[in-house]
Amino acid sequence: MSTPSERTPGDVVVARGGEPTEEEVAAIVAAIEVCWPRPAAPTAPSAPPRWRFSGRWWSKPIPLRRNRPW
Repeated sequence: MSTPSERTPGDVVVARGGEPTEEEVAAIVAAIEVCWPRPAAPTAPSAPPRWRFSGRWWSKPIPLRRNRPW
């Protein structure tokens, strides 16, 4: 550990205190609860509705899609 004379103004100093208070413990636990990932509820993937793509040019058979000059 460096002595106070070796520290620069940008150094971070961590001082150990006594035991945390009840409020400090509650704040730490609340922060952990908020940040902790929760499992998502399983949902079945829904298929897109069939009517969405009906009548589009790519849904027609290939012979009907060909542009003929006549």
